[in-house]
Amino acid sequence: MSKLNAFVLTATLAVMTQAAGATSVNAGTLDDIIARGELRVAVQTQGPPFSFMDKSGNRTGSAIDLTTLMAKEMGVKVVYLDFDWDGLLPALMSGKADMLAADMTPTLARATKVGFTKPFMYVGAVAFSKGDGAFKTVEDCRAPGTTIAVLLGSTGEKLAPVAFPQGRVKSFKGSGTLLLDAVASGQADCGLNDSSAVAAQTATYGAGTFTVFPDLLSKEPLAYAVRYDSMDLLTWANLFIDNTTLDGRLQENLNYWVNSDKWKAEH
Repeated sequence: MSKLNAFVLTATLAVMTQAAGATSVNAGTLDDIIARGELRVAVQTQGPPFSFMDKSGNRTGSAIDLTTLMAKEMGVKVVYLDFDWDGLLPALMSGKADMLAADMTPTLARATKVGFTKPFMYVGAVAFSKGDGAFKTVEDCRAPGTTIAVLLGSTGEKLAPVAFPQGRVKSFKGSGTLLLDAVASGQADCGLNDSSAVAAQTATYGAGTFTVFPDLLSKEPLAYAVRYDSMDLLTWANLFIDNTTLDGRLQENLNYWVNSDKWKAEH
C-alpha cells in the first residue's frame, strides 16, 4: 500500500470514528422515547384537577390531557407512573420517568436537580379552615400555636413559616385531599396549598365544609420538568407550550380543568 493510500485510509477511518461518536453523543431522550414508542410521565396519584382517577376509574386531568397530546404529537403512546408528591422528583431523577407533569412550582432549589419548562400557568397559595370552626380569616390562622397543614416537599411547606410565623407547621406525606381531611378531622387548624388544587378538591365535599380565604399568599408559576440530560426534550416541550398557546389548545385545557368546574360533572 502506498503512503498516499495509507494516509487516505487513516483519515477516512478517523472521520468515520468521529461521525460514529457524534451520532452517539447527539442521541438524546427524544430519540429514546421515539425508539421505545412511549413517553413515560410521572404524575400525582390523586392531585385534581391536574391528575386523578375519575368516577369510572380512569386517569384524567389537565396534565393528563396535555401529556396525551404531547405523545400524540410525538407519534408515540403515553405511560403514566403514579407517585405521591414527594416521590415525583426522585422518579424523574432516577430515570423511571422521562417527564414530570404536575402543578409544580419551578423553585431555584428544585432547579438545581431538574430542568423546568417555561410556565404553563400561574397560581397563588391560599389558606383554608374548617367551615364551622373558630378560624374565620387568614389572621385567625396567624394566631400563636395554630397548626398549619402542608404537603411534604411542597412550596407550601416553605411558605408556611413565612406566612404564619407563629404557627406550627405540620407536613403530611401524600397527595389529593390529604390536607383537607387533616383540617376536617381536627389534625390541623388551617391548611395551605395552591389555589387551583384547593378549589378543585373542596368541590368534592359538601357546601360549607371548608372556608377558603380569598387572600393570595403568593404568586407562583407552574411548570413541567425533565432531567438535565434531556435538553432536547426540554426544547421540544417548550415548543409544545408555545404552539398550544398560539393555537388556543393550552387555554382550552386550562379553561376546562382549572378555570371552571365543568369537569366535575363529567369526571
